[in-house]
Amino acid sequence: MAATKLDGPHLPGLLGDTLDWPFFEDRHRRFAAELSAWADATLPGLPHDDVDAACRARVTALGEGGFLRAVVPEAYGGLNPALDVRTLCLAREILAARDGLADFSFAMQGLGTGAITVAGSDALKQRILPGVCEGARIAAFALSEKEAGSDVAAMATTATPDGNGHVRIDGEKSWISNGGIADHYVVFARTGEAPGARGLSAFLVEADNPGLSVTERIEVIAPHPLATLRFEACRVPVENRIGGPGDGFKVAMATLDIFRSTVGAAALGFARRALHETISHASTRKLFGGTLGDLQLSQAAIADSAAEVDAAALLVYRAAWTKDRGAARVTREAALAKLVATENAQSVIDRAVQIHGGLGVTKGVKVEELYREIRALRIYEGASEVQKVVIARDLLKAKS
Repeated sequence: MAATKLDGPHLPGLLGDTLDWPFFEDRHRRFAAELSAWADATLPGLPHDDVDAACRARVTALGEGGFLRAVVPEAYGGLNPALDVRTLCLAREILAARDGLADFSFAMQGLGTGAITVAGSDALKQRILPGVCEGARIAAFALSEKEAGSDVAAMATTATPDGNGHVRIDGEKSWISNGGIADHYVVFARTGEAPGARGLSAFLVEADNPGLSVTERIEVIAPHPLATLRFEACRVPVENRIGGPGDGFKVAMATLDIFRSTVGAAALGFARRALHETISHASTRKLFGGTLGDLQLSQAAIADSAAEVDAAALLVYRAAWTKDRGAARVTREAALAKLVATENAQSVIDRAVQIHGGLGVTKGVKVEELYREIRALRIYEGASEVQKVVIARDLLKAKS
């Protein structure tokens, strides 16, 4: 069954009212209109069957369209003087509402170079960022390990001095997005300057670097390129370090501080699309002499979903606006945005599936796809349970 076609940013429930909020400037409204029109014209024609080819095609298309300029600063070919989190969130919301892989491809170009933007040397920025925004270089962020997902301090991958201005990286990273298709990885490893999270450093590792191999491709419920990476005597120039020695945790958190809100924005895009599909189906499905939408239980479900969508949108764009206004950290705001947006989207999409009945669990129907897409967002870049800890600790610290 073909997905409902969206033809612009001002359909009911899709961005229209949000863009009138005071969080946004005219440049954001122009960007949203241009990306929405481009996405509707371009994304349906891109490949979908092979996940690697599909992601490569989307990175190329987003680069050619000029939209990857949003993920790097202006000095290196980007759109804005610094990363503008509202623009990043709008892009993810718009793309997610239409095509989950397009959102994934856009997001990873940003996350996979965010550390370089935040803390990389000018030489690294000049070498990497222009190709990323042109869509000629695919980026990846390698932080997670099988025994160190939410607990970064438990990281076992090491980087030790190896003479002649190099370090040797040994260890394994898992659940790495773009693993197997990336041109470079931002890799976090233990360098031992201090115990726990304070003894980590970040390095740029090219995909063809000797000693780096892809040992497993991981299949998940919503197909995306994920892999396990192994580092065995992988020698990397010290000049590829991002930030100072022992700054890896700080670099990772600064990067996530920017991009965590955008995960909420992607969830918001999925939720908006689910609500759109729910309203369309309820308005046309004939039942008991009327439509499904005439039933009060259906109306209650639609109202609950509309409230959850707006609540998520307010938190997502509050966090983005706060960061763009110059806040050094938006840890609590970003955690609230991600937590509420992803949890609310799961509820909205679940209702959409229920209202669609048997269609809702039929492969090829949009709400079935959304049901698979949303689940991972409650886990990656900090699971919901971790976000609750972050929020509570921040509030308790403020009162102490």
